[in-house]
Amino acid sequence: MAGRKEHESPIAVYGALAANAAIAAIKFFVASISGSSAMLSEAIHSTVDTGNELLLLLGVHRSRRPPDREHPYGHGKELYFWGFVVAMVIFAGGGGMSLYEGITRLHAEPRASAHLPWKLGVLGAAFVFEAASFVIALRAVERKRGRGLFASLRASRDPSVYSVVAEDAAALAGLVVAAAGVVLAHVFRAPWIDAVASMVIGAILVGVAVVLSLASRSLLVGRSGDRELVESIQRIAAREPGIRAASSPLTMQLGPDQVIVALDIEPEADLPAGAIGQAIDRIERTIRSAHAEVSHIFVEAQAIARSSSG
Repeated sequence: MAGRKEHESPIAVYGALAANAAIAAIKFFVASISGSSAMLSEAIHSTVDTGNELLLLLGVHRSRRPPDREHPYGHGKELYFWGFVVAMVIFAGGGGMSLYEGITRLHAEPRASAHLPWKLGVLGAAFVFEAASFVIALRAVERKRGRGLFASLRASRDPSVYSVVAEDAAALAGLVVAAAGVVLAHVFRAPWIDAVASMVIGAILVGVAVVLSLASRSLLVGRSGDRELVESIQRIAAREPGIRAASSPLTMQLGPDQVIVALDIEPEADLPAGAIGQAIDRIERTIRSAHAEVSHIFVEAQAIARSSSG
């Protein structure tokens, strides 16, 4: 449905929060009794993700504050700020700590791998929890205007959705790497494999952090509304009787469900001034009806330059 508020209920965040909080403590316990570097990296990862979900929930709450004198267009971009903070936390707290842990263990006194059943049991349970959270996040993404998964991820302007998808994908990949590391370290009696697994987990988290930071940066500096929205607004204006042409609208994302639109139209030469005003009113009403995420519209009637063909 057009105009659906994408972060109306951040169920993906709540699902990820519950999953990460449930397994972080267990991972730390098993890491403490087994001495596994990869398991400790996974515990750090789950703890960081738990904190990130809390930061995203804070961002969602603060972004919903009403407009005030200093913020006449509302506080929607606050969610993008907290999304950027989440990316930095993943980079330093998740990726950096896991890389440090792996490098430190690689140069430390070798320790025999132990408690393999405990490790695999916790990793298996964590995989189930993370997979459930991932499915919840994917369903939240796919509800976006009925698009497919990858199209919805590219079009999403909601860090409370796409950040959780990225975190859960990284978590699932990290769990596979951790399991491979502890098994191979046990089978070949080579603790360095466990340390390398920790470093690989860190590299995965650093990569995810870079991707998320670039997405948040784009939204913070003023990313446009998605292409379908821009094209739809232009068609609506161009179909209005008495309007000769409509420019491609200028749009900017103010929040996951807030877009500001500036649009130039060219009326027919003989259209009276009163009729122009009525046409603008109809265009604005039609746009708002079709796209509830459009929170502010500025339509100006003027001549639109056309490039000559050939």
